[in-house]
Amino acid sequence: MKAIDVHVHVPDPPGHPAAKEKEDMAEYFGMKDLPKTPEELYQKYKALDIFGVIFSIDAESNTGVPYIGNDYVAEVANKYADQFIGFASVDPWKGKTAVQEIHRSVKELGLRGLKLHPTTQAFFPNDPQFYPLWEACADLEIPVLFHSGQTGVGAREPGGGGFKLKYCQPIPYIDDIAADFPSLTIIMAHPAVPWQEEQLSVALHKQNVYIDLSGWSPKYFRPILQQYMKSLLKDKVLFGSDCPVLMPERWLKDFETLDLKDEVRQKILLDNARKILKLEERFCEDRHLQCLEFRQGNAGKGTSDN
Repeated sequence: MKAIDVHVHVPDPPGHPAAKEKEDMAEYFGMKDLPKTPEELYQKYKALDIFGVIFSIDAESNTGVPYIGNDYVAEVANKYADQFIGFASVDPWKGKTAVQEIHRSVKELGLRGLKLHPTTQAFFPNDPQFYPLWEACADLEIPVLFHSGQTGVGAREPGGGGFKLKYCQPIPYIDDIAADFPSLTIIMAHPAVPWQEEQLSVALHKQNVYIDLSGWSPKYFRPILQQYMKSLLKDKVLFGSDCPVLMPERWLKDFETLDLKDEVRQKILLDNARKILKLEERFCEDRHLQCLEFRQGNAGKGTSDN
């Protein structure tokens, strides 16, 4: 494997309402020839020799769009286990049910992290009512991937489709929970425009916070981001494409133009994600066995009712 893409949206089942939203976003970003099925996604990543983290987002309470389900994500991840692992998502407004779903997704389905999008889910991560979610993730020792900064969801629509960007500001919303849950691994997705410097500050200050570089072509990375990538944050930034919004081959092609040492490229493309995701040196030839071992390792951890 030459790289690990930590930010891949799994194709929705045929006819699912969320599929149109992804098509609209891809049109906004000028993307064509998108993988429309899990099989097409698998073949693309296999041909590129890239390992991927797949997920979707449960924003049903705010949008009314039903979630495709963590069982579906796990099914795809298990079917194509040589190329993908999956992250769960939960609707944070569902309280104890959401907490229980996190435990089920990890222990029974073998999913390896949690993906949330505060803007589409309309919640502030540092609100104490959501702290049981972070407690569960810390207990299960899984990372949480938060969307940060501007989003293409609702872009160019009147009122941005009703979606509010305020929920995805790094300070105080991510900074607070990183401080309150020091054992929780947090990944802030995307260069967090217009709060780029806030994001860099949080990642620099909080040992448990990382940044994925998805959703932006590297040729548009701001100078301050490039400066930190090659120096103080070289161990804390991760390759992510945001496929299908941005295809991994385009991201990698533009990444090659950046002035980075080979050792830094290796960290960003592979080593940093491998450490956070606890993937073995060769990713393990039998991904199904590794998934089973992960479940067994977490079998003694009880489900929280808080």
